[in-house]
Amino acid sequence: MRTRAGIKSNARALPHSVKELLGRQFPVLRRLSGEALQQDKWSSWLSSHLPPEIAPRISGVHERDGVLVVFAESAGWSARLRFALQELEAALRHEYPRITATQVRVLPRR
Repeated sequence: MRTRAGIKSNARALPHSVKELLGRQFPVLRRLSGEALQQDKWSSWLSSHLPPEIAPRISGVHERDGVLVVFAESAGWSARLRFALQELEAALRHEYPRITATQVRVLPRR
């Protein structure tokens, strides 16, 4: 908006992208976007460290308060995943010291 003194500046600058605009209007989207990035990071790490037959059976990963929860698509795969994660525990804690525990749960794929 123009005034006699020139261009009136807004207290908040205009957003540079749709993502920034939505992040301002909907903080929940910003949180979900961060969680999705974190889940992708964990999925990638687990895929590169787990045996090739187990990694595709992971249906989700979630980190909260130092606990890494890994979801397997069935009870059978969760047992195998639990043993595989125990073998990776030293590498996991070395690379991510904030992780204090791991849990395996069942979450069937849709």
